[in-house]
Amino acid sequence: MENSSHASFFSLSGLEDETKETRYVLFTATFITYFLIAFINMVLIVTILQEKSLHEPMYIFLGNLCINALYGTIGFYPKFLYDLISENHVISYAGCFLQIFVIYSSVMCDYSILTVMAYDRYVAICKPLQYHCIMTNQTVVKFIIFSWTPPFLLMSIVIFLSQRLTLCGSHIEKLYCENWSIARLSCFSTTVNNAVGYFIIIVYFGHMLSILYSYVKLIRTCFKSAENRRKFVQTCLPHFLALINVSVALLFDLMYSRYGSRDIPKGLRNFLALEFLIIPPILNPVIYGVQLTKVRKKILGGLKESKGVNIP
Repeated sequence: MENSSHASFFSLSGLEDETKETRYVLFTATFITYFLIAFINMVLIVTILQEKSLHEPMYIFLGNLCINALYGTIGFYPKFLYDLISENHVISYAGCFLQIFVIYSSVMCDYSILTVMAYDRYVAICKPLQYHCIMTNQTVVKFIIFSWTPPFLLMSIVIFLSQRLTLCGSHIEKLYCENWSIARLSCFSTTVNNAVGYFIIIVYFGHMLSILYSYVKLIRTCFKSAENRRKFVQTCLPHFLALINVSVALLFDLMYSRYGSRDIPKGLRNFLALEFLIIPPILNPVIYGVQLTKVRKKILGGLKESKGVNIP
């Protein structure tokens, strides 16, 4: 296709060489993964909503992290499951940009939420006497707005710029739609798109630096008190693990998208492309559910009550 700027669809790659038997195995594994992501995150969300003792900033932010996981994965898994049982791996023009918007705004939301969670832990441990004065309901609402609004605005700009491109192809070298892959199809310069892309990377790299700065302060404070060390292990360690989880997954995706080579085995390329859509949405709620004592007790208590066991 010489000019796809007005095409009605894009074709996706990655599953052409798979046999029907392999696809059915992948379909089953993907369906189970998606079910686990939905189930684990929903359990945490419902637990936080139902239990008044969990209506605190840290748990409210955790609930937003779980909502974001559901939001981000819905942009990928239903379409991927359909592709596994379909012979034609295509996606509509509008659907492709919608998928880009959902997946990558979700990644930005992850970083924003982790940033406000780091600040919350910093105040709780380093300024405990001022915590309730600083982390008021109004502040929590502002932080939630900060976590969701900028990613949506930035991705709206990205989508607007990409839709203006005149394309010289319609084939995307990936299992799902990605903005960089579309930009590489452009017939002309993508300098503006690249500049905006690097600006967003710098902005969210700044988020990561602010998180690391908070943790430097936290670690210094925690060494001074056994009680603070206990708080750090219980509430900060899962957050730090979640940050590493998301950062490594996103680094894989960025490196593969911009510098990936076709010499890399297809299976590895697909894993690198999907890692941030599989690992963080599962591990983050598990990490928090296991490490945070209040959450763990409420979940286990709910499970026992559902089986008719009295909780002392």
